[in-house]
Amino acid sequence: MIDQLDNPIFLNDFLDYSSSILNKSPNSVKEYNYDIAHFLKFIKFRFRMTDVRDKLEIKTIKIDDMDLKTIERITLEDIHAFLAYLKDTYDSKPATLARKASTIRIFFHYLCNKTKKIPINPAQDLENPKQEKRLPKYLSLEQSKQLLETSSQPSPDSHGNHDNSVRNHTIITLFLNCGMRLSELVGINIKDISFEDNKLNVIGKGNKERAIYLNEACVKALKSYLLERPHDDVRGEDAREALFLSEQKKRISRRTVQYIVKEELRLAGIDQDKYSVHKLRHTAATLMYKYGDVDIRALQELLGHESIATTQIYTHVDNDQIRSAVEKNPLANM
Repeated sequence: MIDQLDNPIFLNDFLDYSSSILNKSPNSVKEYNYDIAHFLKFIKFRFRMTDVRDKLEIKTIKIDDMDLKTIERITLEDIHAFLAYLKDTYDSKPATLARKASTIRIFFHYLCNKTKKIPINPAQDLENPKQEKRLPKYLSLEQSKQLLETSSQPSPDSHGNHDNSVRNHTIITLFLNCGMRLSELVGINIKDISFEDNKLNVIGKGNKERAIYLNEACVKALKSYLLERPHDDVRGEDAREALFLSEQKKRISRRTVQYIVKEELRLAGIDQDKYSVHKLRHTAATLMYKYGDVDIRALQELLGHESIATTQIYTHVDNDQIRSAVEKNPLANM
């Protein structure tokens, strides 16, 4: 929940613009608020407009009294200093710094180009931090099958609670077959599912809706879960609409799903510290590309990527493919 009383008016105006005009999701607006508020606190520290002298205490600085005159003083060098502070103080990774830089660019574009509140945009030439090129981690086909098999079994650790193995198996099945994001899964409502067309609608990044087509495994898992899904004593209208429910009969939370995935990985004998919910998304995309002869553009649409460049990380080749390519060389038997 954003407490607008903690913000200067121009920041609240930006958040309203992001929500109403840019149609950003509540989570995105909340992230914008956190990122820009942290940036403005750093600016007050850098400009010596506060008694705080320890960088570790910057987050305690109040910014509700900041005005646009201060914003007009900000230069590109100040933004670079903020990103360096994040890296040095919090060991922020390039991907995190890139997201912060993107938020700052959008913020100053709004102030300078959209509303003319300031005459010069200091973020106009702001570059993204150079990204580390790493191949995504993903489960092998054998590990994926083992995870699905294990999750389909009644939970041995229910301790007298309702056995949620059908629900948990359905969650694992959707992740591994559809490659959806965590936020997309917890946001699914029952009405979003169409068994007539074998598809479901999800709300992805940027509050964009897209259709995901369901294969036989997903349809079977969903129908089995819906037969067991609680309907009595469900807490509130949101929970009544939600597909996945928690033990408390509320819409399942991200944290609960993360716990479920970690637990199912453990039961399947897979390193739960190495893999996560997002790694299951990587797994689905990699397996579809590797074994399904999927066109990269179709994979982009399925995953909800804005840029084809993001999807291209799944076009990597593994050692088996490299070995196979060498063995298939027409000169191999000469």
